[in-house]
Amino acid sequence: MQRITALVSAAMLTTGMVAAQAAMAQQEDPAASGTTQTQGASSQDFSDEQLQQFADASEEIAQVSQKYTKQLQNADDEAKQKELREKANEEMVSVVEDSGMSVEEFNSIGQAIQQDPQLMKRVQGMVQGQQ
Repeated sequence: MQRITALVSAAMLTTGMVAAQAAMAQQEDPAASGTTQTQGASSQDFSDEQLQQFADASEEIAQVSQKYTKQLQNADDEAKQKELREKANEEMVSVVEDSGMSVEEFNSIGQAIQQDPQLMKRVQGMVQGQQ
């Protein structure tokens, strides 16, 4: 259970990093900026397939996060840390997109999980089912 909670927590922490990447991409289209995430966060009606994709992506993101956390701790200077953060972010965005979700959808589910304990339990159950 502790591993599952840690996994979901890691996914929640990286949601901010993925959100930053989405925000940079949306700068090209100011009309789209901010609308998807706020609408998605209020919608609690996610399918089991979407939640499973989120759970799968979260597990991979937790692994990416662990890998880069170690590298960041050993980084010599701020420029190297920035480079590592950018690489980690790019890798996390790829993980989300490879799972079949958009970054916005992943972030919406992440935000909803933080606000809805029952939804978090559903995702944790999916993670447990994989083990």
